[in-house]
Amino acid sequence: METEKKESSTRTNDFSQGSIIGNILKLALPMTLAQLINVLYNIVDRIYIGMIPEEATLSLTGLGLCLPIISIVIAFANLFGMGGAPLCSIERGKGNIAEAEAIMGNSFVMLVLTGIVLTAAGLIFRIPMLYLFGASDATISYADQYITIYLLGNVFVMIGLGMNSFINSQGFGTTGMMTVLLGAVANILLDPLFIFGFHMGIRGAALATILSQLLSALWITCFLTGKRALLKLRISSMRLSAGRIFRIAGLGLSGFTMSITNSLVQIMYNSMLQRYGGDLYVGIMTVINSVREVIQMPAMGLTNSAQPVIGFNYGAGKYGRVKKAIIFMSAACITYTAVIWMIVHGFPEAFIRIFNREGDLVAAGIPAMRIYFFGFFMMSLQFAGQAVFTGLGKSRQAVFFSIFRKVIIVVPLIVLLPGVMGLGTAGILMAEPVSNFIGGTACFVTMLILVWPELGQEAVKGS
Repeated sequence: METEKKESSTRTNDFSQGSIIGNILKLALPMTLAQLINVLYNIVDRIYIGMIPEEATLSLTGLGLCLPIISIVIAFANLFGMGGAPLCSIERGKGNIAEAEAIMGNSFVMLVLTGIVLTAAGLIFRIPMLYLFGASDATISYADQYITIYLLGNVFVMIGLGMNSFINSQGFGTTGMMTVLLGAVANILLDPLFIFGFHMGIRGAALATILSQLLSALWITCFLTGKRALLKLRISSMRLSAGRIFRIAGLGLSGFTMSITNSLVQIMYNSMLQRYGGDLYVGIMTVINSVREVIQMPAMGLTNSAQPVIGFNYGAGKYGRVKKAIIFMSAACITYTAVIWMIVHGFPEAFIRIFNREGDLVAAGIPAMRIYFFGFFMMSLQFAGQAVFTGLGKSRQAVFFSIFRKVIIVVPLIVLLPGVMGLGTAGILMAEPVSNFIGGTACFVTMLILVWPELGQEAVKGS
């Protein structure tokens, strides 16, 4: 009976059958839409905050100062969510359903426990952290109001972001999309009610966000414990195993490191821009981050959706199909990012005015956008390389290149270009495109050198 269950679960959403491109797109379309919708949690906040009378720029800047803390929360959600989901795909591909469910259960417990710890630590140290991240006396109150409420709902955020990966990894891309759609629609409706209707300002934006994440967390839990799920979230699978947690965290270190390094880079950007350009340029950086989150989502959605397909076929020994998946994913990402770069470069003002319409910010933001997003298509090489390493369970390489681009390249350039080279705020913004060219190329080329020969050894299996 147990054998039949394993075979049935493996055959359902069997990524080793049919068109490899079709399998990826079947996940990519709903997952990309889901991630775009997910971005609305914070993006909608920023749009509405940019409409607060007489406080738009200071409120928006205050929210921007909270982004490093939010990135830290996302990092731990990635550690156990993005770390556990690919392992589930690999074990499901092998037919090891019990182990796949145990991985999911351990990930869930660690998400909840970590969320509680982060809430306590964040509330205790929030003020000194915000000043460290570039807050001024004019913006600290706005940042404090937002992050205090956000941290109180931290566990909901952890479950909502981390556990949705386990729905997508089972092939239920549409259900995963509905998870974030539910939260995003709630956020869109609650934001104006709390911000303007109840006159809560930036506090209202934070409250709307965590209530929306609560709805998403409840939806995920109901699905994973329900009848439709191939891998179920069971109390019996939540018994923690040190070895299992190390496996999950080891693979999740890639996504964790990417978010932690994003937090570090945001801190450096805010601090250096505060030093060379003041609150205005910290506000501009908030707008740039908002635009980047939106335009990179399709590329991230495609690479993330390719991971379970790559992992399943790798676990099933279908190496030829793995190679086809890598080729399609890489070509699609490069094409998309090249097109979107041209659009942003040609019409930067249109993107800025979505979030802020004050003259000084728009005028200074146009050249800043063009510098920051120069050569944006090179970022797709980083996305593709990271996705392959993660999908194949090669955590060391995935972690290294997360650190390499941000810590080894971006952070030193943020310090050196404005001061030593005398480039001011333009030099700070130039650090990103330089890192995209160097880091993206290094990650993708290394992936080809390390992975391609291994896949070629048994290419006949993928025929």
